[in-house]
Amino acid sequence: MSARAADRSEIGQPSPPAETVRTATAPPITGPPSQGGSPSGATDPTAAGWGTAFAAEGSAGELSAQRDAPVGGQAVLEGVMMRGVSNWAVAVRKPTVEQLQEGERSPEEPALGEIAVSTYPLTSVMKRHRWLRLPIVRGVVALGESLVIGFRALEVSANAQLPPEEEQEIPRGVWAGTVVVALALAIVLFFLIPVGLTSLIKGQLGSSFLFWLVEGVVRTTIFLGYLLLLSRLRDLRRVFEYHGAEHKTISCFEAGLPLTPANAQRFSRLHPRCGTSFLLVVMIVAIFVFAPIGLPAWYWLVATRILGVPLIAGISFELIKFAGRNRRRRWVRILMWPGLKLQLLTTREPDLDELEVAIASLQAVLALETPGELSAADLVGVELVA
Repeated sequence: MSARAADRSEIGQPSPPAETVRTATAPPITGPPSQGGSPSGATDPTAAGWGTAFAAEGSAGELSAQRDAPVGGQAVLEGVMMRGVSNWAVAVRKPTVEQLQEGERSPEEPALGEIAVSTYPLTSVMKRHRWLRLPIVRGVVALGESLVIGFRALEVSANAQLPPEEEQEIPRGVWAGTVVVALALAIVLFFLIPVGLTSLIKGQLGSSFLFWLVEGVVRTTIFLGYLLLLSRLRDLRRVFEYHGAEHKTISCFEAGLPLTPANAQRFSRLHPRCGTSFLLVVMIVAIFVFAPIGLPAWYWLVATRILGVPLIAGISFELIKFAGRNRRRRWVRILMWPGLKLQLLTTREPDLDELEVAIASLQAVLALETPGELSAADLVGVELVA
């Protein structure tokens, strides 16, 4: 292993791709399992040790999985990243030669070429340090790892949209800086600006209770406005469709049905472990975390809003994880409802071609690991968001 590859084996820094697969044809498409078994060439989770089919039909006629599997993912440019226990993969639809020759392609124009799949090994730092697996702490670490892998997956997908001679590797330091800047902007937008705006009327509020209540409302309003703005950007429409494809594919696998575009299409595009739901939980948890602080001097208010972010993220992660494990309980589904509905802003209904890409990504992970056969030791340190 080269020094560069060894460097990337640290937390969230994947090693070079272990395998790259390109295919121009879709896997066979079948109807519901009741009409036949797993088609030739399609991944069947039940055959892989993941148990029998386990799904429920919603009021809209869509299916939803009733249990969690140790897989997660993220939408990228013209593709999907899927992450398992010890591997992650990116599947991207590449543009055709004709599309590349035409020059710059509109973000709304779909790539029409073959699917490129790259797989990467992954070892979470939580497997090496027991204290990082403590509740709340594990959530912070998992989110940090997810951020790094997510940015790396975006790089892979962006390069796949370029001619081979224009592809480039972004230095590790640049990615680290990007993560830091993204986190800083999020803290400013969702924590410092709300407390600053509320502080302008602190004298009129007259109590710490009203202060943290108004601050929480302002924070949540900014967050909802931010998501609403993103949902209206036409350039992100296809990314949101791939987000829906990622959710449907994971749910299809969690339900134990064969992974085909037709089967995945039957599932809801909303998932209880989605990052969108997680962010809404963060907004709500922040209200209760900051409540006991009261009304100290302005500099303490600012400091607590910065230092409290890891604690809030860790608590929110535990709540999302609990909801995913207990999604069959009625009271959990009621509490999950606002977060699920919020995903209507960040997901769109995918077509069969987009589902094919998401399935190719998950199949690449499943080719290297079998969730149904994993031991408790294998699952140590595995914390995933869909």
